[in-house]
Amino acid sequence: MQKLNEEIKTGQLKQVYLLYGEEDYLRSQYRDKLKKALTGDDDSMNYHYFEGKDVPIGEIIDLAETLPFFADRRVILIENSGLFKHGGESLAEYLAAPADSACFVFAEKEIDKRSKLFKAVSVKGRAIEFKTQDEAVLKRWVLGMLKKENKNITERDLEFFLEKTGTNMENISKELEKLFCYCMDRDVITGADIEEICTRQVNNQIFDMMNAIAEKKQKKAMELYYDLLTLKEPPMRILFLLARQFNMLLQVKELKKKGHDNKSIGEAVGLPGFIAGKYVTQASRFSTKDLKKAVTDCVEAEESVKTGLMNDILSVELLIVKYSA
Repeated sequence: MQKLNEEIKTGQLKQVYLLYGEEDYLRSQYRDKLKKALTGDDDSMNYHYFEGKDVPIGEIIDLAETLPFFADRRVILIENSGLFKHGGESLAEYLAAPADSACFVFAEKEIDKRSKLFKAVSVKGRAIEFKTQDEAVLKRWVLGMLKKENKNITERDLEFFLEKTGTNMENISKELEKLFCYCMDRDVITGADIEEICTRQVNNQIFDMMNAIAEKKQKKAMELYYDLLTLKEPPMRILFLLARQFNMLLQVKELKKKGHDNKSIGEAVGLPGFIAGKYVTQASRFSTKDLKKAVTDCVEAEESVKTGLMNDILSVELLIVKYSA
């Protein structure tokens, strides 16, 4: 990412770029920065945008071969095409020797590094991965945005904020905007403000439901489940998230047994350090045997729903009842 920033700043740009990875916010930000650096502010004559599956590769190659109109470059931006998983072979062949005036920017969430197109981009240009950012980076980023708005927050409330929003930078940005508007006349953002304004993510609600299951608070666990249904969350997605939660708790429990601390456990399973501790506590309330059985039960419940043997809402209810009894 540092090299990309330098290239944008100096104008020494590559002919082909691939921006990929899970972090949508950063990927979109750098997509727009590259577009501006390559085309200027308002050159619509030499800029072409394609999105989604089945992009017309023949048309794209024809455009690349067309000389730009009173400009040095013709820029083609292709987003969420899936070409880096299959179907990009002919474009890969073209990128081996493209027209000198043609510039390509690809923005994809998922790619296959074994694909011919990925290899072609790596040779001709630059591929940059945007991963989910770690705890330290997210904290610095949030504090930087707070500073611009002349706002302050305690370390504890900052962790509470990130716990509530999750690690998705797009969501963090939106929740911060809500907080700025709510705390417009104050220079300190408090935990009470965060509790009042910020939307709790579904993953956090699943964590709360799992806590209730672990504490054998069956009524509370069922209420949280019905709350998710009221919010139009599909039962099969809730089942998937429950299965993932049980599986993660199993991994956390095994790592804790091997003597890992919370920070290393978090790094291993992809959780911020301050959240990993809560998972360690939650995992301690289940036996390894129960967690393994729960993962198996989730898989069997999904199969029963898909084969028509069980109703989707009932499948989750039975799991909650079984493990909170």
